[in-house]
Amino acid sequence: MFDIGFWELAIIAVVALLVIGPERLPRVARTAGLWLGRARHFVSTVKADIDREIAADELKNTLSKQAEAPGLYDIVEDTRRAIQETQQPVVEPPTEKNEAVTKKPNDASR
Repeated sequence: MFDIGFWELAIIAVVALLVIGPERLPRVARTAGLWLGRARHFVSTVKADIDREIAADELKNTLSKQAEAPGLYDIVEDTRRAIQETQQPVVEPPTEKNEAVTKKPNDASR
């Protein structure tokens, strides 16, 4: 983010020590660290909110494009009909073999 090297930080620390003084410097450093932590947390929260909004907008656009697709509804309905047809019981047409089993033998053969 910032291009600050070791020597720049050392100069800032020496100037802060001279201006603030050794008694108040730890308290000022702690307060600055707390504010920096809060700022980082705020930035990460805002970034996460923006990412969620972008993802929600992309999902909304994708769903609207899919809803506009004319063939999608037809495919769903064809699949539903095919499933219903496969679930119906299959009735076997009568054949000569099936009729022979169901007929009673003649009494004359006894």
